[in-house]
Amino acid sequence: MSIVVTGSIAFDYLMSFPGKFTDHLLPEHLSRISLSFLVDTMDKRRGGCAPNVAYTLALLGERPRLMATAGQDFGDYRRWLEAAGVDTSLVKDVSGKFTASFFCSTDQDSNQIASFYTGAMANAGELSFRTVGDCELAIVSPNDPGAMLQYAEECRALTIPFIWDPGQQCARMDGDELRDGLHGAAVVICNDYEFELIKQKTSLDAAGILGHSRAIVVTRGEHGCTILEREREAHVPAVPPHRLVDPTGVGDAFRGGLMKGLARGFDLEVCARIGSVAATYALEHLGGQSHAYTWDEFRERYEAHFGREAALLQPAT
Repeated sequence: MSIVVTGSIAFDYLMSFPGKFTDHLLPEHLSRISLSFLVDTMDKRRGGCAPNVAYTLALLGERPRLMATAGQDFGDYRRWLEAAGVDTSLVKDVSGKFTASFFCSTDQDSNQIASFYTGAMANAGELSFRTVGDCELAIVSPNDPGAMLQYAEECRALTIPFIWDPGQQCARMDGDELRDGLHGAAVVICNDYEFELIKQKTSLDAAGILGHSRAIVVTRGEHGCTILEREREAHVPAVPPHRLVDPTGVGDAFRGGLMKGLARGFDLEVCARIGSVAATYALEHLGGQSHAYTWDEFRERYEAHFGREAALLQPAT
């Protein structure tokens, strides 16, 4: 299937703090916070929502097209993605800017404090689905807010099925913008905190959101995810990891697995199960693109947790 993945391209600077952030937050002084955390380790990794999603899709046998903007430092990253099976022909290099950067510290309870440098991501609105050609499925994941709304509008106009994934931009967007983005979406996907934020800002409950889109997928970390459709609700459990390493990119891997299922025409519950398996592989490694597996290994792990799925017996492509 022809899949286009939009969203941020970034370099991730991942740091680990050996304590708990919550131990250093004083309730009586929350109006004035001045904290610095001494971290034990730092790793620089290839990241960004869009490449993370696209990487999982490539692992699962697709050749997704990445549509995003990157900086003058993207050359090695581009070559690595191409080698991994991601089509980067739609990526625009912005001269005079660096690729967006994500600075994230994670404590021993997997709580995270992060900052994001926009860089070349601010130019994302210069790209358009109108120049893409054939596209059968797209995801609008966290990116420059104006570009996200533009992409959603273009998908509606061009009748491209799309996933609305506002993610961390829920904090930046107002209710009208979030409502405009989810209108006409095949799937609205967010975590449980973002779901509450979307409902609060748009003044829409779940039924109201489903009045604008076909389905909602709410991820809940180790508690799995909830699928809401107009006629039914389902819960898909998380797949327990063999080891817990780093939560960065786990949600993106879930989205890649979900999209693989959609590309194969599976029921949304099966799609979410594929997403859960993909997410766990990411959780077991540092960064969103440090893991790898074959289709047979992936299918065996799926069947170990969810049972035999006849459709998954076919090759990934």
